Amino acid sequence: MESSSLAFVLLVGPQASGKSTIARALAAELRREGERVALVELDQIAEMARPTLPSWDTASRIFAMVAGEWARDDLTCVIAEGISSQDEVSILLEQVPEAAAMITVAMTTPLEAALPRAQADPSRSTSPSRDRYWLAERYQEWSLEKDRIGADVLLDASAMPLDQSVRKLIADIRSARASHG
Repeated sequence: MESSSLAFVLLVGPQASGKSTIARALAAELRREGERVALVELDQIAEMARPTLPSWDTASRIFAMVAGEWARDDLTCVIAEGISSQDEVSILLEQVPEAAAMITVAMTTPLEAALPRAQADPSRSTSPSRDRYWLAERYQEWSLEKDRIGADVLLDASAMPLDQSVRKLIADIRSARASHG
């Protein structure tokens, strides 16, 4: 992939919507194409302080700073995933250099597709995201929040195969770079 400018890809959405899976596959494919990629995951940032994490807001703020620092390094793409509110997006956007071609991807996976994924994920063994009612509340909140975010791309990980989703996002990155610079 020819990379004329930094692409900053932000994947937002509720728990178990496919953000991590898409982000990891996208990062791997971009690296195979010769891109220099940083993948920043909010869950990894939060894990650094568990079980004594002061607050999710603290983890979100540190996530934004880390993603911003990578964006100011000699990379061609930063993929940031894990946030799910306009407030968190705003904090992150303060850290993104103006020169970056920005793409916000909102995950629109339905609850009925996400719940079995969450329940089958061994890394969620102690997470409330395995509980139908808790997850349903997050998805209800997300249905309102995603409109506030104003994403560039809507992506349903349950409706499109992973490789096709990655190809679509790579095309979106190319388009964003072309229109940005």
